[in-house]
Amino acid sequence: MTKISIPDFALVVLVGATGSGKSSFARKHFLDTEIVSSDAYRAVVSDDETDLAATGDAFDLLNYTASIRLKRRLMTVIDATSVKREDRAKLVQLARKYHALPVALVFDIDPKICHERNQNRPNRDFGEHVARNHAKALRRGMRGLQKEGFRQIQIMKSPEEVDALGIIREPLWTDNRADHGPFDIIGDVHGCFDELTELLGQLGYTIDPFEAGCEELIRARHPEGRIAFFVGDITDRGQRNLDALRLVMGMCDEGSGRCVIGNHDFKLNKWLKGRNVTQAHGLDLTVAELEKTSETLRKLVSDFIWNLRSHAWLADGNLVIAHAGLKEEMHGRGSGHVRNFAMFGETTGEVDEFGLPVRL
Repeated sequence: MTKISIPDFALVVLVGATGSGKSSFARKHFLDTEIVSSDAYRAVVSDDETDLAATGDAFDLLNYTASIRLKRRLMTVIDATSVKREDRAKLVQLARKYHALPVALVFDIDPKICHERNQNRPNRDFGEHVARNHAKALRRGMRGLQKEGFRQIQIMKSPEEVDALGIIREPLWTDNRADHGPFDIIGDVHGCFDELTELLGQLGYTIDPFEAGCEELIRARHPEGRIAFFVGDITDRGQRNLDALRLVMGMCDEGSGRCVIGNHDFKLNKWLKGRNVTQAHGLDLTVAELEKTSETLRKLVSDFIWNLRSHAWLADGNLVIAHAGLKEEMHGRGSGHVRNFAMFGETTGEVDEFGLPVRL
């Protein structure tokens, strides 16, 4: 058996010709309430699931139902052919609207097998060309699924592969509702290492002996198991940016600390990856320190920032930690828009006299 993991909140799109086994697969792996089926909605609006004249109304109902489920942060599975790019584009747009991960499960099954199955199903006496045309449309667009916006793609090329696929559901990376801490939430450090160590000391953390300015991570922990949760912007403006990174990274590596991404962290990583960025608002100070370090350490810092999440949804959903704030409809969800909002907040599009964005 091949097992794949998908988030427990996602828009799962089953892509395949009629007769490819999508509906049977959906019933095997998902709850009936999670499946939004074009055939079922044709029956709802016309009393006949094969009534093609009812397709428009059926898909209006399908999109409405999927929207409501995604708004309520519920797993939603689209059981329709979805072999045309324009049909999938509408679904990806829907997923983005509600900050759900779009997942494509592709049934690339021989159209002859699909036709044979359809012949054994009631009210499916259409010609072999139907499954064949579906298969052609599918294969024309299959290579472009990632560019269309699907974040996870699984292709099955035979009934045996379909039968052998198992699905494991896991919480979305921002969903930490089962984690209750206790937390010590620490705002922007901005390279103020001395103040950070003083604060941690007052909070009861023990910091291991370390050498200033070297490249080894600095470890610290709380005797009662408390977690220091950093709210991003670890560097820039202060005088000991490298040491601040070493400490936060060391605590996160040990499990005594956690961190979400801030806009300064994001910009620093652009520089670490060789992008051309304006070294303003303290970034020049951090760059000056990191330029004296090894490529190995700079890559370690880059990987650390790359893996920082947009926000954390904690304590049964009663606590959300994000650098610049987060609207309620974004809590526990994941998308590029959620990540940008968590880093930068909501802005007017204007800048002030200091060149900084005007925030709402």
